[in-house]
Amino acid sequence: MDLSLLEEYRLDWCLEGKAPRTVDLYIRDLIPYLSAHPEPTLGSAKAWLADTASPSVRRKRGLALRSFGKWCQANGISGLEWTPRVPLAVEPVVPQRTATEDDYRRALAVVRTTRDRAVIELLWSCGLRRSELASLIVEDIDVRGGYVVVRTSKTGRPRIAPLSSSACSAVRKLMRSRNSGPLLNMSSNAIRLLLKRIDAPSAHAWRRGWAATALKKGVSEASLRTAAGWSSGAMVSRYTAGVRGEVAMVEFHRAWTSVVRPSVVKHE
Repeated sequence: MDLSLLEEYRLDWCLEGKAPRTVDLYIRDLIPYLSAHPEPTLGSAKAWLADTASPSVRRKRGLALRSFGKWCQANGISGLEWTPRVPLAVEPVVPQRTATEDDYRRALAVVRTTRDRAVIELLWSCGLRRSELASLIVEDIDVRGGYVVVRTSKTGRPRIAPLSSSACSAVRKLMRSRNSGPLLNMSSNAIRLLLKRIDAPSAHAWRRGWAATALKKGVSEASLRTAAGWSSGAMVSRYTAGVRGEVAMVEFHRAWTSVVRPSVVKHE
């Protein structure tokens, strides 16, 4: 197998608008395997998958093989026709912390500066990744429209994320002292240290809480995916796995209370 094909595979992946980070991780895994097995087979692939005790690593290796094999077949390149039969390990579900409204209120009660308050409001309102939050500039904020523009995201594609009224207020106060340039003037690590200092959940926990709260309040999965920058419903399930039951109960109760009960007709 010609390893130079991996660069063409990467270019096609990125041209389709998919996340560059994902294909880079796939290629990182594929290079040692294809280097050791110039004529790869399903048997050697299974042995490579079994060479790690981590279900997560086995799954990622399997996904890399399947993805590259699919690309090869689409481009008429032979040798990996067996990749659809590569087994995918099932990753155990590990409970992860999800920020709640109580966390949000506690954090607001602790922060003391306009900037720190804006950080909490943006995390709760927008579901931004830490790096995305650190990259925001004043020009990305539209308080009238109630949204922020995320120019650089994990997927490499820009998107817009919603601003709540309280987040708009916090950001508006922060922008009184600056007309352009960095909004927060904080690095990603500085945001992490701020959250640690006030004993608040991590940025990823805020993102999970934002997603779960949005679903509870009736936001459609399609709209949530758009605002979060997710390309599939699998990411929605992954981020809200710990609260899916609660979300389901909220939706059922909302459906039941919206049913119009028939009026009772009295017969004389």
